[in-house]
Amino acid sequence: MKNKKVILAMSGGVDSSVSAHILLNLGYTVSGIFMKNWEEDDTINYCASSKDLNDAKQVCQKLGIYLHEVNFSAEYWDNVFENFLLSHQQGKTPNPDILCNKKIKFGVLFDFIIYQLQSDYIATGHYAQIKYFNKKPMLIRSVDINKDQSYFLYTLSSEKLKKILFPIGHLTKQEVRTIAKKIKLHNANKKDSTGICFIGPNKNFHFLSRFISSRKGNIVTEQGYIIGTHNGLINYTIGQRKKIGIGGKFDKKNTPWYVISKNLMKNSLIVAQGHNNIRLFSIGAIIFNVHWIHKLNILNGLVCTVKTRYRQKDISCQIFFINIFSIKIIFKKPESSITPGQSVVFYSQDICLGGGIITQAIPLY
Repeated sequence: MKNKKVILAMSGGVDSSVSAHILLNLGYTVSGIFMKNWEEDDTINYCASSKDLNDAKQVCQKLGIYLHEVNFSAEYWDNVFENFLLSHQQGKTPNPDILCNKKIKFGVLFDFIIYQLQSDYIATGHYAQIKYFNKKPMLIRSVDINKDQSYFLYTLSSEKLKKILFPIGHLTKQEVRTIAKKIKLHNANKKDSTGICFIGPNKNFHFLSRFISSRKGNIVTEQGYIIGTHNGLINYTIGQRKKIGIGGKFDKKNTPWYVISKNLMKNSLIVAQGHNNIRLFSIGAIIFNVHWIHKLNILNGLVCTVKTRYRQKDISCQIFFINIFSIKIIFKKPESSITPGQSVVFYSQDICLGGGIITQAIPLY
């Protein structure tokens, strides 16, 4: 790897910091790059970047590498955040982290590093692996299944995989922290970030209300009875149980209520009781914006596994093509809380095949 230039996206966290150390030990010519994506309320917001930038600078100084700084806030707003808001307005539950990887990290940042800075590779601290089979790069799950991030990377192309390095994909999180402590990185015990990057954990309602106007409306049972008032449809998602605000009403057994659908025309939230309620389950889903990392061996009727949300266990399904952009998937057994706007990601054992966006659940009945 001598004389091979790699620029590593650095967040100030332990994963990208250890990635830099590993790349240096492998003989690459390494520099870091810190990317700022969010400027709204930068001094008080969860996503304030000054501390992360300082952490990245400290690591680069210790490792003796140069740190580039770029600001893609405008690109993030146009390509990720506005899409996030639009999806919520349409009653969907989007995953902006996936779109950020597609449009920003492995879009504008990838192009900047590879073409403008003329680096041989871009590297990140993602928990995923790239392995070659018959000279073709494949996206593989991380060794640490609990931290695996291949779900968020399904939009990568085989051509881009040739220019990407994931230095810690073969390690567990504990092993990464052990390395960080061994080489005395100051951020060895830094907590992982949680929640959507520009919102942070558990603040979705207050954040969205700043950008999207929403009206209160009726909470309605599947039989049509009004049993409460919701705070705006943008604040709820399919399968949600907590924070609906109706408790165990109308049931002596205090059975919890779940969101089963939204009626945008009537501005009503439809709910049903019990986690095994038939209305929560689907036999499949219609998927659009489908992306395959490799076009090879994706056949009509293909049997594989799928995740319909991050950290979900793999479930078996069969794929049927509708057109070049859309497919229908049928689950081996009915699945709960299939949510429009979320991503489904397909796997063949540990190989990530690709994925798409849920546009419609296929009901059980």
